[in-house]
This record gives sequence, C-alpha cells and structure tokens, in this order.
Amino acid sequence: LMINALTTWLYGGDPFEPLAFESPLSAIKQRLEDGERYFESLLKVALLENSHRSTVVLEPDPEMNRRLDDEESARLAAARSAMSAADFEAVAENERKLVRIQETPDSPEALATIPVLTLDDLEKENKPIPLEELDAGGVKLLYHDLFTNGIVYLDVSFDLSGVPQELLPYLSLFASGLVKMGTEAEDYVQLSQRIGRETGGVSPSLLIQNKYHSEELVARLVVRAKSTMDKIGEMLAILKDILLTTKYDNPERFKQILMEYKARMESALVPSGHAVVNRRLGAALSMSGWLSEQTQGLDNLFFSRALIDRMGSDWEQIAASFARIREAVVNRETMLINVTLDQENWQQVGGQLDGFVSAIPQREAISAVWTLEDAPDAEGLTIPAQVNYVGKGANLYKLGYQPDGSINVIRKYLGTTYIWEKIRVQGGAYGGFTVYDLHSGVFNFLSYRDPNLLGTLKNYDGTANFLRTLDLAESELVKSIIGTIGDMDAYQLPDAKGFTSMVRYLTGYGEEERQRVREQVLATTEKDFKALAVQLEKLNQTGKIAVLGSAAAIAEANQEAGDFLAVKTIL
Repeated sequence: LMINALTTWLYGGDPFEPLAFESPLSAIKQRLEDGERYFESLLKVALLENSHRSTVVLEPDPEMNRRLDDEESARLAAARSAMSAADFEAVAENERKLVRIQETPDSPEALATIPVLTLDDLEKENKPIPLEELDAGGVKLLYHDLFTNGIVYLDVSFDLSGVPQELLPYLSLFASGLVKMGTEAEDYVQLSQRIGRETGGVSPSLLIQNKYHSEELVARLVVRAKSTMDKIGEMLAILKDILLTTKYDNPERFKQILMEYKARMESALVPSGHAVVNRRLGAALSMSGWLSEQTQGLDNLFFSRALIDRMGSDWEQIAASFARIREAVVNRETMLINVTLDQENWQQVGGQLDGFVSAIPQREAISAVWTLEDAPDAEGLTIPAQVNYVGKGANLYKLGYQPDGSINVIRKYLGTTYIWEKIRVQGGAYGGFTVYDLHSGVFNFLSYRDPNLLGTLKNYDGTANFLRTLDLAESELVKSIIGTIGDMDAYQLPDAKGFTSMVRYLTGYGEEERQRVREQVLATTEKDFKALAVQLEKLNQTGKIAVLGSAAAIAEANQEAGDFLAVKTIL
C-alpha cells in the first residue's frame, strides 16, 4: 500500500487515490456493460496505432570493466598528483574520523529514545493453522478451514523421487511447460486464454526441501490453482488437461520457452547473485540443495545452454524425456491435494474432487537412485560484473549441532551488529547476512554487491570470535528475540497459510516442533551465543566457499591466497 501511494504522491498528487480502486474499477465495468469497447480502444491507441517507439539493442562488452578500471585509475592518479601534503593529511584524518564513527556504538541514552516492545508483549504460543486430513477418491487431502471470501485455493502435488537422475534437469522446463506448451485440444494461446478466463491463475512449480532435521528429502511437483466457487469444475478440467494431455512435441514453441528460461537465469545472475551463491553452497551441503541446483541453479543453466544446441539434432529424444517424466510423476499413488476454503463453501467442493482424482492414472510408486557428485571446496564463478557475491557455509547438523530456536535470535543480532558493520558499513557491500535452513542444517554467510572478497571471508571467520567474546546487553538480546518472533509471526494471506501448512506437513515440522522452537527463541540467553560460536569455529575450518563475481577479483584473490578457488566461467 505504501508503494502504491508513491505513484501519485511523488508527483504532488493525492497519496490515497491509488488505494481507492473500487470506484474507478466500477466505472470501467459500467462502461463495458454500456457496450463500450474500452480495452480494445486502449490497445488501438496505445499500441496498434502508436507510432512512437524505440528499438534498443544492448551488446555485451567483456572489455568494459577493464576500461572503466583504467579510466578510474587515471583519474585517481591525476587527483593524487595535484594533492599537497596537507591534502593527504586531510584525507587521512577524514578516514580516521569515519572509522571512529563506524566503530562507535550508539550511546545507551540514544538507544533509550527508541520505543520498544518487551518480552511480556509477545504471545507465548504459536497460532496453529487449521488442518484436517481427509480423503478424496482414495487420495490424501489436506483441508484448511479459513475464510477466503469465496475463493477456493487448490494445490495438487506429486512425488518426484521416481524421476531418473538423467531427467532431473528437465523438471523446471516440464513444470513451466504445463501452462506454456498447450494441450492436445488447445494451443498455448487458447490454453492461456482459458486459464485467464476461468480461473485466478494456475502456477506449476517445484517444492524441494529436506524433512525437518533429517537427510530425507521432500521433492514434489506442485500445481497451484485458484478460482471462484462457480468455476471449480472448469478449474479442475484445466488441471486434468494440462497434467494428462500437455504436448511437448512442438519444437518451435519449446525453443521459445527454453530461450526465455535461459535468459531469465542469466539476467538474474547480477541482481540475485546472493541467491545463486546460496544455492551453489547448498548443493554441496544437503540433498535438497543438490536437487535444487540440478533443477534451478547454475548446473541447470549449463544444461539449458547445451539443450539449445541439441534442439536441431536430438529433438525426438528431448520430447521423449518429457513423456518419461510425466509417466514417472503424474501418479495417483503419490498424489496429495491441499485445499484452503471456509467450511460452508467446502461442502460444495468436496464431491467434485473425486472425479478429478479418478482421471489421474495409478501406478506403482518407484524410487530412482540419485548419485551426488563431489563439489569443490571453494569455487570462483566469473561473470562480467564489478561486484562480488561472497558465500561460505557448512551443514551444522553434520558438525554436531542440534537444532535450537536460539540460532535465529543470534542471526538476527548478527544482522544488525557484526555482519552489518563488517560487511556493509566498513566493507562497503550493499548487504551482508546469514541464512539457515532448520530442515537440512545448512548455515551460510552471504554478501550482496560486495567490492571485497578475501576481506569478506576473513570477516565471516571472525564471527565465531565475536560471539565467543561478546558482552551482550540485556536490551539488545530482548530486541533480537522480539525481531525473531516478528519473523515467525509474519502476516500471511489465507492461501499462503494453507500452502505453509502443507509444507510443514510434508516436512514433518509439526505444531509440537514449532512450539518447542518458539520456546527456545523466548528462552535465548548469552550462553546460546557462546555455544553457537563453537559450531562456527568448525565452519571456519570445514566450510565450503562460493564466490560469484568479476574474473579480475577472483584472479587477484587466487594470486594472493594460493589458487584456492576453482575458477569457472558462468557468463
């Protein structure tokens, strides 16, 4: 709402105007009812008969960073030659002053002026999401009785463990193809129009996660859909059509999807480099991380590039791969249905699901054998960028750590103190943070748009000593606990609640486990900070490293630190 208000407010308009959408929406509906071709007129004026257009061609220049560096070096050399001894001393004094400001903590008096909650203001119990296990045509159904204002939210999922390893890289393309390739009865355009006309959207995706505190894997194809009550039958018909009759035999259409998919992954390397590094580290540290890398990470980017080259000579085998995936995945035996809807409307829905379920073929569930390859201890992944994304991590469970909610409090504290100050304030990166997966135990340090590399890794390794020697003020501990509870109790819409509950069910993260974590968060003490320091010392010694950044920065780090990074060109 705040962002929407800025669309008018920034330019002197009424900030509340964009929020009151009902009146202009009603006006448009009235014009349509009066027979006006409102949208067609907009398309005609703004697009079809609009002669004002530009064609912009962007061509990558691998020498651009070097030229910019040379220009900057020349400019700095010219400035340096023009400086007197007094000028140098003034610059040095400014730097010393900046360091003093950065390293001096806020005074207790200043901190006391900030309004804060207390631990007594926090709920001691988690708020559970309603969950009832039901049956629909012999398939398990999870039902969440939540008010949805007449919208039914439906998630249909299938286990992926029967997919042969050589077909895993196809899974993301298989999922997106369900709504982008067309079916036996409709081409892509007709299917898209039907989905838009009859539903609120159909979105296939992959759910990949370890079970809670386990090496066991949850890997599922999930198709999420929503509709109004009067469109449930049509929504189910669409789901049946895409799951059973999607045609992957159109090479021209598939190549369009593949090229767009590859371009999206490449264009995300710089703005989302921290996510790329996080996934790359996870691939070496957990089963779910490995599968995520195979299906959505850099390994999948390389696969997609090779697939484009194969299109001309190997299309029949590529198309056959999707047929094999559908046979291995779309199986009533491994099917799970998840519905979020209020009880009154649910009475109208339950009976309609049986027919949909009966159309799904039932086969014996099988499990494929997946073999993980060893990953390098440290990788330097080069892209044409002037900044780096630096990561280091380990699987804390494999280092002996037992899951405890206090780790989230400690991460919250580090994010506003040591990591913030060392990586962002003093290091100059746009961001620095830690991520922790309580299911797999993977704990990663990450930086975002970072001018440093070795210095950042050194600061990561300094975290253990920071925690070990910390003299923690009670007020700072309380603030971190409150912030952690705020994250745990973040607001969710009904569909998100229903999906979250399904994921918790699949991963074994039930209400008892959640409540135990909450109690551990509320009971966090300085002793927990010291205990985590012991685990992070082990991470210092055994952790994996991944850096996505400029070739020059990675080469310089290797020269200084003894070729510790295995270099791989990404772009």
